[in-house]
Amino acid sequence: MGETALAFGIALTSALLPFVNIELYLVGAATLLGEGALLAMALAAGLGQTLGKIVYYYLGRGVLDLPWLRRKADRPSRWSGRIAALREKAERRPVWAGGLVAVSSFSSIPPFMLVSVLAGTIRMPLGWFTGITMVTRTARFVLLVYAPGLAAGLLPA
Repeated sequence: MGETALAFGIALTSALLPFVNIELYLVGAATLLGEGALLAMALAAGLGQTLGKIVYYYLGRGVLDLPWLRRKADRPSRWSGRIAALREKAERRPVWAGGLVAVSSFSSIPPFMLVSVLAGTIRMPLGWFTGITMVTRTARFVLLVYAPGLAAGLLPA
């Protein structure tokens, strides 16, 4: 039970602070814990990440205003053109936008923090964003926590 709560807390923190790595924690825990805790940890991590990314979603909607983030967003960068093009495409094609959220949430390519802000900016329904994120993040973490055991079973002794 404690490892599940810890996975939730680290996942929530890592969703907000990119230098905290939930994947590293989950792989380490998966090598030390029994199989019974793995699924619960993956679910808890998926929930923590989903709740944390909702903060970035609301930043994109303009509900939350953080001065340091606003200054950074107002500064032109080499990504400004690409981000504008993604936003325009996502606004015209909501199914494509949902697919982008799913791919980014599962693979982190493009960075999911940016896609979370984009989802809020284009006003993707919060239920869609939350549902897609919970399913794909949890699937990512399920694969991650079971990978060490699968690798150990597949490698010759």
